[in-house]
Amino acid sequence: MRLSVLDLIPVRTDQTTGDALAATVALAQAADRLGFTRYWVAEHHNMPSVGATSPPVVLAYLAAQTSQLRLGSGGVMLPNHAPLAVAEQFALLEAAAPGRIDLGIGRAPGSDPVTSYALRGGRDDRDIENFPEYLDDVAALMSARGVRVPLRSGDYTLKATPAAAGEPRLWLLGSSMYSAHLAAAKGLPYVFAHHFSGNGTEEALEVYRSRFKPSELAAEPLTFLTVNAAVAETREEATALMLPNLQMMARLRTGQPLGPVPLVEEAAVAELTGQQQRIVESGLRRAVLGAPAEAAEQIRALADRFGVDEVMVNPVASARRGTDPDTAPARVATLELLAKELF
Repeated sequence: MRLSVLDLIPVRTDQTTGDALAATVALAQAADRLGFTRYWVAEHHNMPSVGATSPPVVLAYLAAQTSQLRLGSGGVMLPNHAPLAVAEQFALLEAAAPGRIDLGIGRAPGSDPVTSYALRGGRDDRDIENFPEYLDDVAALMSARGVRVPLRSGDYTLKATPAAAGEPRLWLLGSSMYSAHLAAAKGLPYVFAHHFSGNGTEEALEVYRSRFKPSELAAEPLTFLTVNAAVAETREEATALMLPNLQMMARLRTGQPLGPVPLVEEAAVAELTGQQQRIVESGLRRAVLGAPAEAAEQIRALADRFGVDEVMVNPVASARRGTDPDTAPARVATLELLAKELF
């Protein structure tokens, strides 16, 4: 069983962005020490609870402070960026950390419509419509051959970097049947965002595996799952640590303004609507949650159910009052306790 980590760089009510980033470095170093396979950083924008706005910047920082982990984006939201810029960033990361870089690409905006409009410089949604072509462009630009552009004076070649010795591993991310079909058609490794809602995972993976066409990037279907996780010495403590994140997501899904991730004590006295409480309860049922042995068995069951040998955990545990702001001990403990049971 392989375990990996997805990190949104959560920002708690007691933290600055710098504090949250320091906690992420410690979490990545723990994952590196414990033998986790990958450490992926998300892309979200203008969210008070999420510090992960620029995966390549964070990955460069983490590459200098870890030695074994594969580091990647989970993912770069391609409609927000020029394909050449993405290819250049990740080709340079691969040159700096050879054999350690994954480029996970998604189609969602990673933010609200106003922020997305600002990110794209006022462009419309045609970049979303052109997503399949842009995906091809990124792959070709990172390859040794580059992209040939026909001009009247002859062909012009574009490359992400002058003399690549290797290429980042390209992954397509998604939470819908669209992404499953696209990954299969293009022969790409695929990750289903099971941590979003848990709906449609089985169907998406079946489509991906049954319709997969081998390519230069993958000879056979290659996939794993993401899941939210909080592990502590008791199920009660794990639940208390997970509630702040779930309450925040419940507010997001019911149209309420977002704030930073609450502390455990703040979540314990929070008032929720009936709809929000149902969202929280659903999240508790879907997550990897509990004492170490219980949580490890949940991961094994997920892997068996969906036929994968790797699970990527999003350690969503918050913290209690008095925790040093630049640390996230409950998130580190989630990794340590899972590693002890599964490695």
